[in-house]
Amino acid sequence: MSANLYPYQFESRKVRAEFFRLLPISLFVVAFGTAFGLAASQEGLSPFQSILMSAAMFAGASQFAAVDMWGAEVSLLPLMAVVFAINSRHLLMGASLYPMLRDVSPGRRYALLLLLTDANWAVSAQEYQSGRRNLEVIIGGGLVLWMAWILGTSVGVFFGGLLQNPKAFGLDMVLGCFLLSMALGGNKSPRVLVAWLVAGAGSLAAWKWLPPNSHVVVGALAGGVVGLFWADRSDK
Repeated sequence: MSANLYPYQFESRKVRAEFFRLLPISLFVVAFGTAFGLAASQEGLSPFQSILMSAAMFAGASQFAAVDMWGAEVSLLPLMAVVFAINSRHLLMGASLYPMLRDVSPGRRYALLLLLTDANWAVSAQEYQSGRRNLEVIIGGGLVLWMAWILGTSVGVFFGGLLQNPKAFGLDMVLGCFLLSMALGGNKSPRVLVAWLVAGAGSLAAWKWLPPNSHVVVGALAGGVVGLFWADRSDK
């Protein structure tokens, strides 16, 4: 493919820098992975199955949901529906990165998205709002988070008894606080703030009155609709 068609050029130096930039966050991902490994073991998954799931799926909340539904007879369609619902936010996350992704060849584009997480997406999206193009954080940050998730799962599978209750240490709040700080540090135009408020209100309402995990979809769609129909080019 011609470089004129796909002008975005990845910098290996920047990928390495983003790897180490998200390294502190990855330490808490290890703790989450440990909790998952422990939960998977308690539900009867073998160490190999647990580690393979983390390596192939790399989707924390979805993996916890899948483990909750695990049993002698797994209902495949409900399991697929729950995993899709929880991960549906990635549809909007990927769409928000499209102005940069369209400058990358299709093969690299979809390979890149395999490493997309809430954390490296937040960094990339915030920097894009500030006029900087940074897809290297998806690769470098995604790799360190993926490795941390597998490491944590392995620790939980083999040594999970040492950390029976991660919430007692407040570790379940770390990534949430990180994402909140990214949101508050990004574009603060009225339209963006309204989108966040609508997404939050919709998510809370769905959490209270709708089936489990639907708040993820409702919140993402509510905020996305505001951004779609009340957008200003000056915000981008």
